[in-house]
Amino acid sequence: MKVVLQNLTKVFPGRNKKVNEEVVAVNDFTFTIPDGKLIGLLGPSGCGKSTTLYMISGLQKPTSGKIFFGDDDVTELSAESRGVGLVFQNYALYPHMTVRQNILFPLQNLRGKDKLNKNEMLERAQKAAALVQIDNLMDRKPSELSGGQQQRVAIARALVKMPSVLLLDEPLSNLDARLRLQTREEIRRIQKETGITTIFVTHDQEEAMSISDMIVVMKLGLVQQIGRPQDVYDDPVNLFVAKFLGTPPINVFDGRVENGRLYIGEDEVMKVKGVEDQPVTVGIRPEGFTPDSKGRLVCGLNGVEIMGRDVSVVSTHPASLNPVIRSIINADNKIDTSAETVKYSLKPHKVFLFNKETETRIYFEVK
Repeated sequence: MKVVLQNLTKVFPGRNKKVNEEVVAVNDFTFTIPDGKLIGLLGPSGCGKSTTLYMISGLQKPTSGKIFFGDDDVTELSAESRGVGLVFQNYALYPHMTVRQNILFPLQNLRGKDKLNKNEMLERAQKAAALVQIDNLMDRKPSELSGGQQQRVAIARALVKMPSVLLLDEPLSNLDARLRLQTREEIRRIQKETGITTIFVTHDQEEAMSISDMIVVMKLGLVQQIGRPQDVYDDPVNLFVAKFLGTPPINVFDGRVENGRLYIGEDEVMKVKGVEDQPVTVGIRPEGFTPDSKGRLVCGLNGVEIMGRDVSVVSTHPASLNPVIRSIINADNKIDTSAETVKYSLKPHKVFLFNKETETRIYFEVK
């Protein structure tokens, strides 16, 4: 099912009635979610991603704008009439019911032409449970399950209605690190097997990038960038997106462009073509550094952290806006840990320039 959002806006009244200051949670969001894709809504707390999800589900009504499922305008349609499956952050399972009863519950409330007989409901519940690999736990109650198993029950309950759109609101935030990794892989597998259009809300950029076909990065209700995860990582449109994506985060420096050359502090680090002389903010991905005895970026060496295949070099620079610089290099590169400094040459495609005031991207050519 294709989902189309047209100029979607949600405004909440302010809590202070005397001031009457409204809160714009989502501001003029326009996007077409392709049929059968998994889309990640990504951003920090308060950016409007969950509000967007709840407007798509019908739990919240937009202040303005339209929502289409396929060619049908569902903006005014009630939540139960939209044919969506919604999985909440806290699972919202019924504690007095077994796994089977929890999964069956949405089917028991179907009316009219959608109503199923008992055997049909049991068969569909069994299939949904098998899809998320909990079909051997059907007689247990939620208190007898692990967090990961409870999450699977919540997903099975959402899938059992055969929804046209599946909505996931931070479904992994209550799981430990290992379970998060396992469950996100399961979500991707289930989405591919069912082909259901899925919208996944998270503040964890690693989660969103690992399983999404496309990501939507949001900040303060505004869409910052939309694209394939790797494309957004490789080509951020502004400083916020560059800083939000990536682990370790991007290294940020004060810099300036003079006569087609980029300076970080007093170090002339590379040539940049087509950029006017100006102060800039420089972002360098951790993998954008190459140890080089003739390198022009000279950093104070703090230490080296061995990570197996890779090495993280921790250093400092007077122009760095981060407390420390983290450079990820191949373990085959030997770093003299007794030295006071380390010199780098930079990979131009891993270096980004941003306007000091607007924080928008400044594009350059490499000579």
